[in-house]
Amino acid sequence: QVQLVESGGGLVQAGGSLSLSCIASGRTFSWDAMGWWRQAPEKEREFVASISSTGGLREYLNSVKGRFIISRDNAKNTVYLQMNSLKPEDTAVYYCARAKVRTTNPFDYDYWGQGTQVTVAS
Repeated sequence: QVQLVESGGGLVQAGGSLSLSCIASGRTFSWDAMGWWRQAPEKEREFVASISSTGGLREYLNSVKGRFIISRDNAKNTVYLQMNSLKPEDTAVYYCARAKVRTTNPFDYDYWGQGTQVTVAS
């Protein structure tokens, strides 16, 4: 069983920054690819970023490229999402999730955190 716990969400003004963290427990974290997803009210869950088990490969949603950075520290069983130049349209609940390989397919993610709210005020 894998447990994922996100933290770091909050309210920020447009143009500001937030850093999300997700701590994993329950299995060898360094074997797993990880991803960040988000869901805004009345919208489907949306892929944001993913990172391979070693951190060497990363992928981003086009609208966050150049603003968001996904990273991981396998020694701390933690994956991060640094969010810069935030926009009101980034407002959503952000989830971290685990997959066996780096992917943008939500059905390949088998464990999800409870989510953390990010609100960007205009």
